[in-house]
Amino acid sequence: MSGVQILTVAAEDADQRLDRWLRRMFPQLNQIRIEKMCRKGELRVDGGRVKPATRLAEGQQVRVPPLPAPGSIPARVATRVSDADAKLIRNCVIYKDDEVIAINKPAGLATQGGSKQTRHVDGLSEALKFDYDEKPRLVHRLDKDTSGVLLLARTRLAAQALTAAMRHKDTRKIYWAVVAGVPTPYLGEIKYGLVKAGGHGSRGEGEKMVCVHPRDVASTPGAKRAITQYATLYRVASRASWVAMEPITGRTHQLRAHMAEIGHPIVGDGKYGGSGQENLGDGWGAKLGGVISNKLHLHARTMQFEHPTNKKVITVTADLPEHMALTWETFGWTPDLAADDPFEELR
Repeated sequence: MSGVQILTVAAEDADQRLDRWLRRMFPQLNQIRIEKMCRKGELRVDGGRVKPATRLAEGQQVRVPPLPAPGSIPARVATRVSDADAKLIRNCVIYKDDEVIAINKPAGLATQGGSKQTRHVDGLSEALKFDYDEKPRLVHRLDKDTSGVLLLARTRLAAQALTAAMRHKDTRKIYWAVVAGVPTPYLGEIKYGLVKAGGHGSRGEGEKMVCVHPRDVASTPGAKRAITQYATLYRVASRASWVAMEPITGRTHQLRAHMAEIGHPIVGDGKYGGSGQENLGDGWGAKLGGVISNKLHLHARTMQFEHPTNKKVITVTADLPEHMALTWETFGWTPDLAADDPFEELR
């Protein structure tokens, strides 16, 4: 065992999560041990108790308790990505340079997962190292059933810059969806706060975000402010609509919960809209009697961000997944019908 160590956070390590910084400094540590050290108060920053997700600042003093010697804890061995999965994830790449990789994440592929399986973007990103020693790092997430643009940083400094940009709302994300009914007004803003409600059942299927009226957010424990802009682009009579959405905040399930709250759940969203979505009460609902797919119709269409190194503004666009492309074909819609910025009138 080592003795107590006091380490100073360097400039290049600023804004990193404490647990990730520790695992890089001490490869023999695992997440379970880091969390235990935090709970017991053995791990401290500037003398105060911390959580694994605490973000570090340059010059802070990190107290590290005695640690086992390297090699005394079995090293975590990276699980090999199969040739088929490597090909799948590489075919998803839609932008790549020295600092950033963007993929068009398939619907049904989780962004992250448990430690016992790697069939998620974070695990498959081992196949996205290309000529680098380390795999790229996730800087944000998409729900498992949501497809579209997902950014990964190829260096630690790029990850810090992109994560900070996400947190400070210096990126723009525009999503496309098909929703039940026709939202009116056609262009608007949803400001309901969100609070997590506990789940039930073996799969936790009841866990979801619940909307809170803006006036009640401050007095509701755990509630967070959330804002979504939406634009109704095209419709199929009064049955269903093609909607563009821009999350001004980035809360869990924000778009899905917000659209359901205003009475226009996203097609295929069993959690927030009900699997039938019979919004007109006649058994047809938004899916027009089964004419279109039951899969979630939510897609991260474009992302605009400032490049972490050259500071140029990059816009990445992801093609629709197969089930949504078929819906567009069924309804006679084409992607070029959408304005580059559907929310220009709100700015």
